[in-house]
Amino acid sequence: MVLRLALFFILSSLALVLLFKYVDPPTTWTILLDENGAERAWVPINSIAPDMMAAVIAAEDSKFCSHSGFDREAIEQAIEERASGKRKRGASTISQQTAKNVFLWQGGGFVRKGLEAWFTILIENIWGKKRIMEVYLNVAETGIGTYGVEAGAQRYFDVSASALSRIQAARIAAALPSPKTRAVSNPSGFTRRYGNTIAARISVVRRDNLNACVM
Repeated sequence: MVLRLALFFILSSLALVLLFKYVDPPTTWTILLDENGAERAWVPINSIAPDMMAAVIAAEDSKFCSHSGFDREAIEQAIEERASGKRKRGASTISQQTAKNVFLWQGGGFVRKGLEAWFTILIENIWGKKRIMEVYLNVAETGIGTYGVEAGAQRYFDVSASALSRIQAARIAAALPSPKTRAVSNPSGFTRRYGNTIAARISVVRRDNLNACVM
């Protein structure tokens, strides 16, 4: 019985990941469970400003194009910080966040983390980097009841995702870790400073071709 269930899970998850390589995910658990509703507009990756992709690489995952789904150095650092009692540092890559957002639920726990790792391996090997980035930028929460960079761009700046400026893209990226509490259109304090830092890092991403896999 256990073997049959395991086989069913493996085959069904493979089928779902393969389907979403070609078909855009219609919704996610996070969207379905959002009590604020969900404003969302899917756009293909070629309709997203290159600076938006560079901004999330600069802010979230500078090794996105070179790792296989997991940033081992960031994971080790996070473990060390937790062991020493320091503030926890996030170690999730864009690939891991995409796997969680599309196939799973928010929150922690070993079960969810294990499933996240499984789906991360699948999308890295079946989707590839460009599709992962496309899906990530269309399902990530960009504000209260707002999902994807197209909806975020329209809500905060009254432009399409393709027309985002560097600083606008940087401000959306700065809010991604905590979209319900960090202002995008008129940021102040840490969020404003962090957005300015990301805007400066975009030049480094372009210079060092850290975004080569999505161009």
